[in-house]
Amino acid sequence: MRSSWLSKLSLIFGPRPPLNWLLLCLVSVLALIAVLGSSSSSTFDSLTPSSVPDIYTNYRRLKEQAAVDYLELRSLSLGGSREKELGLCGRDKEHSVPCYNVSANLLAGYKDGEEFDRHCEVSRDREQCLVRPPKDYKIPLRWPAGRDVIWSGNVKITKDQFLSSGSMTKRLMLLEENQISFHSEDGLIFDGVKDYSRQIAEMLGLSSDSEFPQAGVHTVLDIGCGFGSFGAHLVSLKLMAICIAAYEATGSQVQLALERGLPAMIGNFITRQLPYPSLSFEMVHCAQCGILWDKKDGMFLLEVDRVLKPGGYFVLTSPTSQPYGSSSTMKEGIATDSSLMEELTQKICWTLLAQKYETFIWQKTVDSNCYTSRKQGAIPLCQEEHEVQSYYKPLVSCISGTMSKRWTPIRNRSSSQWNSSKLEVHGKYFQPDDFFEDLQVWRSALKNYWSLLTPLIFSDHPKRPGDEDPLPPFNMIRNVLDMSAHYGGLNAAFLEEKKSVWVMNVVPVNAPYTLPLILDQGFAGVLHDWCEPFPTYPRTYDLLHANGLLSHLSSERCSMMDLFLEMDRILRPEGWVVLCDKVGAIEMARMFATQVRWEARVIDPQNGSDQRLLVCQKPFVKK
Repeated sequence: MRSSWLSKLSLIFGPRPPLNWLLLCLVSVLALIAVLGSSSSSTFDSLTPSSVPDIYTNYRRLKEQAAVDYLELRSLSLGGSREKELGLCGRDKEHSVPCYNVSANLLAGYKDGEEFDRHCEVSRDREQCLVRPPKDYKIPLRWPAGRDVIWSGNVKITKDQFLSSGSMTKRLMLLEENQISFHSEDGLIFDGVKDYSRQIAEMLGLSSDSEFPQAGVHTVLDIGCGFGSFGAHLVSLKLMAICIAAYEATGSQVQLALERGLPAMIGNFITRQLPYPSLSFEMVHCAQCGILWDKKDGMFLLEVDRVLKPGGYFVLTSPTSQPYGSSSTMKEGIATDSSLMEELTQKICWTLLAQKYETFIWQKTVDSNCYTSRKQGAIPLCQEEHEVQSYYKPLVSCISGTMSKRWTPIRNRSSSQWNSSKLEVHGKYFQPDDFFEDLQVWRSALKNYWSLLTPLIFSDHPKRPGDEDPLPPFNMIRNVLDMSAHYGGLNAAFLEEKKSVWVMNVVPVNAPYTLPLILDQGFAGVLHDWCEPFPTYPRTYDLLHANGLLSHLSSERCSMMDLFLEMDRILRPEGWVVLCDKVGAIEMARMFATQVRWEARVIDPQNGSDQRLLVCQKPFVKK
């Protein structure tokens, strides 16, 4: 009915006469007012309790319809004049990361390390162009071969930079013609990654690093992860290790780790909290990560304490002049002032479990009353306002998480299937029935998605299935970005299907706050505002997925073109995009997909709903 009304309107008024424009503007304004009339999003209504009054349900449906109508009208008003393909950015933008422009930050007055922090407001006016791949860019090798060998032309590190780097880097990597090889048996620290990992396990009282889960360790935050060798080893042990490192203009740790197919994102300890909730990780690891933990009155350590779960471990390996430091030099390398470090760890109720050579392991207390029992020089507990979403908020000088229902010692946590009692601690957004139903939906949806990830979908005359046809997915998919992850159901479905992928689960800032639930399942996840660029380097994801994100963002003051430009920036050539949304939002998305030069096709699930799939593939533009 709605589509026929729009068609009649177009026939009556002809091709965009002035009166038609006035009517469209009027209707668009009314629709926009209806959309902005409530901060809740229709896309995520499935996450709210089902027992709501009929009058609210009817209003919500009207608001949903207004959102879709607004998108359709805006798409119609833009017409064909805006569907021109965008041009390519200059070569200087090949490795650009918006919000991390150091020179622009300096000009804006940021200093004392803040110039390396994230400042999206400085680079808000971005040029509308497509970030091109480097001249010698090649499609990454399939996993797991791509973990140990990458194309040197894909990352911003030159041969001269490699040769001028320290001996540690040379032990980590071998540069041969146009490839960089990573030797997992050689060099991260001491006699190799495996020896280092085994040493940490022994310091925890384990006989092998394969027993990390027995110590309660499932997720690890690896700070300043080098080139990902330790993380790659942890991944081989079935652990989720997320690398974070500060933005680097050249030789980036994060860029290299992602190129190897390992979980990583830009993150640093300068002035702001990390975009993770309190009590997120069982282990935080820092091996020569360059952070002076005793600075700023210990606020960096307080941030580690914030993201550590009760009973979690902080592993610190300090730089020394020798591969194996003696006991006399061991404490001197731990921080600028080892006595201050010792004092700080006692104040935040950490216990020094073990120390061997340059490696120290502290354990966070499992007793939340410990903080209040230490009166002398005690650090105050954070108020409730500090316990909610943490999206680049300023660092705080208080203890977080003690009042959370998620305060559960890590060894008491089970990796078995979730049940209703486990879900109760995650607040009002979570209904157990909705959670388990969501998992069933994604089990079915993933099979459909996987069959669509082949270039044959864009052929008007596809071949009949046969042995000569490419098996889906035709290209390698390793790094997946779920832009509106909800409960993390897509991630769970990938695991059940034993797909060799990892998923960065993104929870939009104005969506229901499901990120703690995602992280407690042992998945990678982060909070993000999609009106801003994502903290990663170009060409770092093989598949972008979003369910309902476009309709959700229709009520935000976001530029949809900026969103698609950002998606194109972080998507590698020949990578895939799968968008699921209402009909109007999908039709509008197809228009933007054309402008960013993606091949796109709308798929009707034929399930009687008004949902559609938009499946896109980014071409390999070599010009």
